[in-house]
Amino acid sequence: MAKINEYKPGMIVYGKVSGIKPYGAFVSFDEDVQGLIHISEISNKYVKNISKFFQLNSYVMVKVIDIDYQNKQLRLSYKALNQKRKRMMVGKNNDTVNKIGFSSLQKQLPIWINEYFKERNKI
Repeated sequence: MAKINEYKPGMIVYGKVSGIKPYGAFVSFDEDVQGLIHISEISNKYVKNISKFFQLNSYVMVKVIDIDYQNKQLRLSYKALNQKRKRMMVGKNNDTVNKIGFSSLQKQLPIWINEYFKERNKI
């Protein structure tokens, strides 16, 4: 059985959804330790229905963002682990920034193949 002082902010933890309220979802880690994913920590977008993200008794991976030692409760974030981060790539001229994705790869592939064969023929 884990104790509250075994948890630290920044930890990634796996627990069972034990309750869903209009303001957030409760996650249990054992009999002594539980936490709350506040509605603001579910998604960067507006969350109208928490049940679209979590189901009672399902398991979820979350990040510990704060600890209330007195009440033995963890403050948790779902969005910290699950938000889609925009990945960016700097082009050769350092002025161009392209989003990474299949369409940009599809456009860039013929250019890379051409460059490869040009370099290969120089040798």
